[in-house]
Amino acid sequence: MDIKARINEIIRLLNTYAHAYYVLDKPMIDDLEYDRYYQELKELEEQNPEFVQEHSPTFRVGGKLLDGFSKVEHKRAMLSLQNAYNLEDLLAFSSRIEKEVGKVNYVVELKIDGLAMSIHYEDGVYQQAITRGNGTEGEDVSENVRLIRSVPMKIDCLSPVELRGEVFMPKASFDAINKEKEANNEDLFANPRNAAAGTIRQLDTSIVAKRKLDAFWYQLGNDDEFKMNYHSEVLEFFSEQGFKVNNQYKVYDNMHDVYAYIEEITTLRNSYPYEIDGIVIKVNEIEMQHQLGYTAKTPKWGIAYKFPAEEVVTKLSDITLSVGRTGKITPNAVLEMVRVAGTKVSAAQLHNEDYIRTKDIRIHDFVVVRKAGDIIPEVVSPIIDRRTNECVAYEFPTTCPVCHEGLVRKEEESAHFCINVDCEARVLESMIHFASRDAMNIDGLGDKKIEFLYKQGLLRTIEDIYELHKHKEKILMFEGFQEKSTQNMLDAIELSKENSFESLLFGLGIAQVGKKTAKILARHFLTIERIVDATKEELENIRDIGHISAQSIVDFFANEKNIEIMNVLKEYGLNMKSVKLEVVESPFTNKNIVLTGTLQYMKREEAKKILDQLGANIVGSVSKKTDIVIFGENAGSKLDKAQKLDILLMDEATFISEVKYEKD
Repeated sequence: MDIKARINEIIRLLNTYAHAYYVLDKPMIDDLEYDRYYQELKELEEQNPEFVQEHSPTFRVGGKLLDGFSKVEHKRAMLSLQNAYNLEDLLAFSSRIEKEVGKVNYVVELKIDGLAMSIHYEDGVYQQAITRGNGTEGEDVSENVRLIRSVPMKIDCLSPVELRGEVFMPKASFDAINKEKEANNEDLFANPRNAAAGTIRQLDTSIVAKRKLDAFWYQLGNDDEFKMNYHSEVLEFFSEQGFKVNNQYKVYDNMHDVYAYIEEITTLRNSYPYEIDGIVIKVNEIEMQHQLGYTAKTPKWGIAYKFPAEEVVTKLSDITLSVGRTGKITPNAVLEMVRVAGTKVSAAQLHNEDYIRTKDIRIHDFVVVRKAGDIIPEVVSPIIDRRTNECVAYEFPTTCPVCHEGLVRKEEESAHFCINVDCEARVLESMIHFASRDAMNIDGLGDKKIEFLYKQGLLRTIEDIYELHKHKEKILMFEGFQEKSTQNMLDAIELSKENSFESLLFGLGIAQVGKKTAKILARHFLTIERIVDATKEELENIRDIGHISAQSIVDFFANEKNIEIMNVLKEYGLNMKSVKLEVVESPFTNKNIVLTGTLQYMKREEAKKILDQLGANIVGSVSKKTDIVIFGENAGSKLDKAQKLDILLMDEATFISEVKYEKD
């Protein structure tokens, strides 16, 4: 037997079968037969390593542990498309196009909700995959993209090819992963897009292989090197080369027909086995694309129509109450399970008693539900026409659902509060908040562990967290607590003593003191002693601290029990002072800055840290007082409002350039 020829033949067969299964969705053989071929190839390669080929299917099982992802500069910038939200926006786009280059055709494609990717081939062989990053520079994730079964490792085209597309997680894979995470008491992925982004940056390739990512390809990065006349021709070329192309694309010669197709897709968006968040419209003629060119931020020849927030109808079966760390009572709608914007939703916040009464929301109502900002589920309104005698008005309780002490509603507050500081729910929530990532960031001490250790009598107050090392032997006797993970948790507790003073202040859970206010307090007073001695008037004179926050801070430190907690934490060695920040003068100094959208190249916390060091005032909403809006992808309503108010806009790439940011 000619071993090399046999290896080549099996590789050809397996690649053909994989293309039929993963790209065409038309299996040619059953799994058993495929496995027999695969096993034969694996054995032949092990016995004859000199004949192993880099595009062999055996390279797609994962198992490598990567050191990290290196930065790679894109040969051509990967820019985002400008957004459209209605027919008027689309007509304005087509009018501008046709004034500049005359009558054109438009290719209309589904906008896949995933992670933008660029892949490269040389001499017909897969070489590299790079994330969008900041548009000019991304991360090399070649090993992980290699594990996406629908991505061919070898193609017939021998010229250098750069394809651009979207790596995504199918809904079925997303549901299966979250089901497994739920069974293991792990945090769930918020949506398929986050799951895809998290998976593609995994350092353990075996995890990537198991998660069954997929990809659609829709753009030729180096189209100037190919003699193609139309974008639709490019898509056909991709299909011929074995790439997965979304077959829902259409070509139209006017924007009204485009919009009719958009309306059709809008009604079908939930029926696809993958998430879409809009429609992309591109000029079909490639020569016209080249004539139109680019702005500094976007191609002039394309636009992305964004779907309005998806609204669905479901039944509200009950209203329950939760108790926060400050004693705030939050009513929550219990919903019949429904999928909204890519995730299954069975609950939504109802905010407070006034919200329920104003909207006249009743138990057993059919209600309209959406995700505010595509993130937080909310009940928009009841459907009055579907209301029956079964639907009953909700009477807000007068006692805490946990400790059964009386609830209080202050005149200036819209919410009810449980004022019993020993309420079990308040105690638990305060410890969970203290250990959370945004506060003391104690890795390994999550919600479930805190609840369990509380029930075992080992955690009763925040201070007890720093006594857990004394109970290590007892903890190891509990089911599910292993030596290594327990020691890691105890090490994380010890390490948290070195956290910033502002993290501790936020972790204490003082009512009205969020991360921003905690940072302001730490920087203004520098030590805990000065904050304890501060008067309400002193606090009110600080920028961004109002009279309600000032009173809350004074009340917190007037409580002897809280002072006792601070003294114990101080004895344990927690950091209770701040280093005076030296502000670097810049165009951002003393400016009101809003960050919005998804940053691709840096975490939002990194951006905030940089702006802090430059003396900026970071605010949460856009107003006439806003000086600069820094935006990433999917910026939404804040960006729209900033444009209407003619506020200075800065995309992520420009911001990075301004601050001379370099990723570690």
